[in-house]
Amino acid sequence: MYQFSYAEIMEDGVANAKDRERQALDRSIDLLIAARDEKAYTRTTVEALFYTRRVWIRFVEDLKHPDNELANELRADLISIAIWILKECEKIRNRESTNFQGIIEVTTIIRDGLK
Repeated sequence: MYQFSYAEIMEDGVANAKDRERQALDRSIDLLIAARDEKAYTRTTVEALFYTRRVWIRFVEDLKHPDNELANELRADLISIAIWILKECEKIRNRESTNFQGIIEVTTIIRDGLK
């Protein structure tokens, strides 16, 4: 029988969490691309904005949690990015912007950094 060390279990937990975060960001990107490509405010747009907002709100909640082990400066930077994305989503929702591409690009950079 193989015994897992605590460090191995914790490392696996972090790897699984990062994988789930990447999957959530992948889904957000896919939805935003579909909404961007429709070139009209449709149900696809609503779904993309709703999902993207949920993902980033959840990330902010996690980043603000005292047990989050990321460096304070990185946490603050990611929260700033999240606030920008949430504001852009609101502008699109209010039909003041169509900046899907900006959100897609920033989300892609964050996703790619989760390796």
